[in-house]
Amino acid sequence: MSVNKIAITTTSFAKFDSKPIDLLKEKGFEIITNPYKREIKGNEIIEICKGCIGIVAGTEKYEREILNQLTGLKVISRCGVGMDNVDIVTANGLGITVVNTPFGPTLAVSELTVGLILNLLRKINQMDRDIRAGKWEKLMGNLLNKKKVGIIGFGRIGQKTAELLNVFGVEIGYYDIEDKKTTAKKMELNALLGWADIIVLHLSASKGKVLIGKEEIDMLKSGSIFINVSRGGVASEQPLFEALKNGKIGGAALDVYEKEPYIGRFTELDNVILTPHIGSYAKEARIEMETQSVLNLLERL
Repeated sequence: MSVNKIAITTTSFAKFDSKPIDLLKEKGFEIITNPYKREIKGNEIIEICKGCIGIVAGTEKYEREILNQLTGLKVISRCGVGMDNVDIVTANGLGITVVNTPFGPTLAVSELTVGLILNLLRKINQMDRDIRAGKWEKLMGNLLNKKKVGIIGFGRIGQKTAELLNVFGVEIGYYDIEDKKTTAKKMELNALLGWADIIVLHLSASKGKVLIGKEEIDMLKSGSIFINVSRGGVASEQPLFEALKNGKIGGAALDVYEKEPYIGRFTELDNVILTPHIGSYAKEARIEMETQSVLNLLERL
């Protein structure tokens, strides 16, 4: 009798808790894992996933050409929030269900956002690098208290970030396509960009859609701080680089990029914090996301 196969394509999985794997084994599935330990592409996806009825997916792209070759596939369960890496229309046409884990990374991403804001305001990374290089210089920072924080994308993560920031006595404004039940004030995008001392991106976007281009970056308040922990590509990198280099923007923290792994020119700047797409990489959150992605997969199968 043949055994049904499940592919787990994330770069790492069940590293901190075996429960997600155990759930699949208890149901008698054969488990195929990602041997490359990086984001897989094109033919690698087909090689790993061919013959599988289910996939616990990472951020790799499931485009039409790939999905058409994954005959027998019934469910793609994203270990994460975003589903823009999956051609949903093609998947639906092929009878493939696509689900995600919208709650898992919420607190992890929000806490990272607050940490990045505090780091930039007090120039922690910059002085750490100076001391390691033999330079002793006390750089003057700023308080978070009474700052105006503009959050673009006010879903679960945006609202949790606002909740965490409220204890610092900040003023919160947000831009979103929907009205939210909140004490924060909703603003038009252009107004928010010019109003905020700190801009935070917490949104998803369709492939190739740029929300923050040169025109929007020019609207930012002089000396403001810019945080992107949402999606690479929603903010144009070149005009952002120029604004940081010439001092228009006081600092930035980027966890996502147009192309990953990132090897671009932001590495030349001292006023930028760069992290390798680690928004959900808190142990507790990761375990919850992995477990939920498997439970979602089993429920749909």
